Amino acid sequence: MPTMAEQETYHIRLVTLGATNTGKSAVLKRFLFNTFCEKHRPTVEDLFTKDFSFGTLCLKVDFLDTEGSMQFPAMRRLSIANANAFLLVYSIDSLISFEIIKQCFEEIKEIRTDFQEVPMIFLGNKQDLDSLQERVVLKEDVAEWVFCELPKLRAKVMECSAKMNQNVKEIFLTFQQLARIPMPNDEGLKRRSSAQARVNNNGRKQFAGTNTLSPNSVNTCNDQQSASANTTPNSSPRLKPRSRSLIRRTSKKFSKSKEHTDADDCTVQ
Repeated sequence: MPTMAEQETYHIRLVTLGATNTGKSAVLKRFLFNTFCEKHRPTVEDLFTKDFSFGTLCLKVDFLDTEGSMQFPAMRRLSIANANAFLLVYSIDSLISFEIIKQCFEEIKEIRTDFQEVPMIFLGNKQDLDSLQERVVLKEDVAEWVFCELPKLRAKVMECSAKMNQNVKEIFLTFQQLARIPMPNDEGLKRRSSAQARVNNNGRKQFAGTNTLSPNSVNTCNDQQSASANTTPNSSPRLKPRSRSLIRRTSKKFSKSKEHTDADDCTVQ
């Protein structure tokens, strides 16, 4: 197994955006820790960090979970400016949450001149409600808005259920594909022993390459949670989320010689 010094390192920041009570935190925690909590706890801002090992490549990912009440515009704008990828989450049983996603995207366009080059996933959560006939937002309508009404984007429309753990892992595999992070041939994702990655602006690399992963090859390597400051006296101790002072600007323009989704392609991705 290659040592840390021998591994090529990529450091990216994924930012979640969307209305409150859409399940942004639930999706992240299901993927990172395979946990789900029925009780909704409003998020102000939490930062999770994970290391993923692909043979000779180490992928360090910051997952920034933003608040959904839109009460802290300065924090949200800073999060957008520092992002390398976006997860825009709405709930399939809430038309208002889809409208808020549109507002978030307009804010991204305003802040980021490179918005067409930044990987984005428009995610409909609570897919389990479809069987209860509580759906009000159709995936086809979201896809039509994303791929027909907007400029060419490096984006995909997906749905999942954090509660039932449906299609959650595939979301983050899709980010790897959209970001075009090069993967060593025939190397599966392996666990790393480090508990938490540290930000290293000088060591961060630009996205490139087109190799993809099989869904069966993915495992997260850190099992320690570095977020959620709300702990109870009987709960196991957790690391508190990083403060805003530790957030550093990580935004970089991606290579301009990359393929984009055809604006005339209105099929569901």
